[in-house]
Amino acid sequence: MRRGSRSGRKTMVVYVERTGDASSIAGFAVSRAVGVAVVRNRVKRRLRAIAAELLPTLPAGTHLVVRALPTAAGSSYETLRRDLRDAASSALRKASL
Repeated sequence: MRRGSRSGRKTMVVYVERTGDASSIAGFAVSRAVGVAVVRNRVKRRLRAIAAELLPTLPAGTHLVVRALPTAAGSSYETLRRDLRDAASSALRKASL
């Protein structure tokens, strides 16, 4: 993303942009560096499930992009959940400045 704010954690980098849209959306980028297709798809499924919980709590019009890092492949669901929640809240604080 060229606009918005960014916040990184050990397993991911989260980009947030506030727009005037009515709804919030999330997108995911999981590169081959994360692992083979099975591993990448598992990481994407976990991130989608976590984002589904997180999106309703975000302000309306928030665009969220999650870029998974190679350490995400070996991380538990709870670790990914904590990292995504913390990184999103940090990026939102930066975006509101």
